[in-house]
Amino acid sequence: MTSTHAFWLAGRQATGETVLDVTSPWDGRLVGKVSVPTADQVEEAVAAAYAVRDEFAATPAHVRAAALDHVSKRLVERTEEIAQLISAENGKPIKWARGEVGRAVSVFRFAAEEARRFNGGEAQRLDTDAGGQGRLALTRRFPKGVVLGIAPFNFPLNLCAHKIAPAIAVGAPIILKPAPATPLSGLILGELLAETDLPAGSWSVLTVPNDQMPALVQDERLPVISFTGSDKVGYAIMDSVPRKHCTLELGGNGAAVVLADFASEQDLDWAATRIATFSNYQGGQSCISVQRVIADATVHDRLLPKIVAAVEAQVTGDPSDAATDVGPLVSEDAAKRVEAWVDEAVQGGAKLLAGGKRDGATYAPTVLTDVPADATLACEEVFGPVLTVTKVDGETEAFAAVNDSKYGLQAGVFTHDVQTAFRAHRALEVGGVIVGDVPSYRADQMPYGGAKQSGVGREGVAFAMDDYTYERVLVLTGLAL
Repeated sequence: MTSTHAFWLAGRQATGETVLDVTSPWDGRLVGKVSVPTADQVEEAVAAAYAVRDEFAATPAHVRAAALDHVSKRLVERTEEIAQLISAENGKPIKWARGEVGRAVSVFRFAAEEARRFNGGEAQRLDTDAGGQGRLALTRRFPKGVVLGIAPFNFPLNLCAHKIAPAIAVGAPIILKPAPATPLSGLILGELLAETDLPAGSWSVLTVPNDQMPALVQDERLPVISFTGSDKVGYAIMDSVPRKHCTLELGGNGAAVVLADFASEQDLDWAATRIATFSNYQGGQSCISVQRVIADATVHDRLLPKIVAAVEAQVTGDPSDAATDVGPLVSEDAAKRVEAWVDEAVQGGAKLLAGGKRDGATYAPTVLTDVPADATLACEEVFGPVLTVTKVDGETEAFAAVNDSKYGLQAGVFTHDVQTAFRAHRALEVGGVIVGDVPSYRADQMPYGGAKQSGVGREGVAFAMDDYTYERVLVLTGLAL
């Protein structure tokens, strides 16, 4: 008999009147049952967060840092249990699930460190003009208010961590909504937060269905929204609340550029291995997975067979097996969408070099060339284990191909030349340029976000803390400076 998991309402466990089933995308088994809050319980959580906002903002830094440190340490202690849970509810291979827990450990540790040094204030002399004689400005940052964090299914623990940890670090109450398909990992964070001394009401984890979110988004007591998900939903949220502060981490169409100087056998083996791994990790369900390879004509013909071989070597299967590289997508519907996009590209003239087959929610790692520019696969984020390879002539054409997308999250540039690296940094319309590797590299302390339709604002602990706060200046008068 599977027990029902309670949600977390203002720091305490609670149950509602209905239940959500969480099933494994691998074999359809029931992973858990989650209680769904009623409208009155959601209202209670929002009211509690709003009421405690001033108290929480004034909480000593050591209290917030200690809570964040506690969560980080407890995640370490429960790593295997949580990794198994992520793998079960998400379908993520266990080796990648363990890595996700490790990243969440770091996120809470980084946040604890930042909480201790946050808001020391910056002093500025104002007597640079006669009218400012004897005056000093002190600038500090203060929370904008309660944060509504909306997390996706693909990193059900770590992307919840990226909402919660920066909010606690700055003293901003947060209401977290985990993805309905994968809520159990977010609820684990509630268990760990409940072990701390944070003020009641300063955090809630609410398993609210998507169709009940518009009311929360519109609530004026929640002035900050941090959303990770599709561009369609993200911009719909922003358009519906134009006076709120929104941080949106949206889709991508990640490109890996392999330039002419990256030409030795060792170079190409490295590039092919990294491309194959990170076009397929998480089942391709990552905003910065490799979707496009743009290869210089001088290396293309040697690189392509290496990529195909490396992709075909990816082990697809049971996500609980440590040998599995690629598990299922989050649902059979998601796999059917990927299948339809690949079929459309092939019917339009694309050549299928590997994969192209679906089995339930699993889609085989796939490589295509000659994909028509107007194919859905070329224009949209596939969010599946699918890779396209294109031949270009030279750096200028390669960089133009990267920019020929409505998305601009991250790009990888395989080159040994530092001048080329700086030209890429200037030319590519993306939020991050990864030199010598794929676009899928992310360190959780670095600024992370995109350009164009890949979103607005930045995640990364210190940068999210800035997003959740605003500057307030204090001017002191009559000082002997």
